[in-house]
Amino acid sequence: MADSGLLMLALGGYAGAVFAGRRERLLLASLAAAIGLHTLALAERWAAHGHGPFTTMHEVLSANLWSLALVTALAAWALREVRLAFVAVAPVLGMLALWVLVSDAGRGHFPATYATSLLYWHAVLGKAFLGLLLVATALGLVPLLRRTAWGARHFATAPGDARFDELAHRFAAFAFVFDALMLIVGALWAQDAWGRYWAWDPLETWAFATWLALVLTLHARATLRPRPLLHGLALLAVFVLAFLTFFGVPFISTAPHKGVV
Repeated sequence: MADSGLLMLALGGYAGAVFAGRRERLLLASLAAAIGLHTLALAERWAAHGHGPFTTMHEVLSANLWSLALVTALAAWALREVRLAFVAVAPVLGMLALWVLVSDAGRGHFPATYATSLLYWHAVLGKAFLGLLLVATALGLVPLLRRTAWGARHFATAPGDARFDELAHRFAAFAFVFDALMLIVGALWAQDAWGRYWAWDPLETWAFATWLALVLTLHARATLRPRPLLHGLALLAVFVLAFLTFFGVPFISTAPHKGVV
């Protein structure tokens, strides 16, 4: 299929971004090229299958790789600090790209419960949340990376830890807004699809745990004023929890939230 070739070219662009290092122009150019090609690949698959990338692990991974790269690219275009912190984003994009390569690209089943505009709002809000949280985590990890010999060189001309810590907090706050909206829209979708707003199925439980962890991290940053290093590690823990919620629970659970009914 045409989308497979486009996707392979896009993955090559992501590889260029991952290995761009401190060459900021190459980073932005590689991301722009990869996102453009990836957009065409997703559109081609959407047209061929008649539905969005929501049904299989391959589609979910591909769509989230695209959205994470897009959010990161927009943030990197606006802020040099994000371009410098991209070294902490690169492993996540690289892992997702490799996962896309080995996943089954076959056609999935599109359940009747997915035939609603609420699904699209829910997905967009969730992707924005995860992308903003990834950027926040990358910025928050700079104080840790700076303590390595490589990091000392990479961030030699960068602002101090306080600047990265403040930006991490701001991106995390924006991520919280989108996370809360995602849960609200998800509850409305659940009521429309299954006749209940909330049932504590595995995905709902993990999603709430992620939201609660982010709330506690934001509250601790505002009231306790932890050191930038501790704040960055807390954001990393929240991102790991969110990552497991997005890419683990939906595909090991047999609960109706998986969308098989």
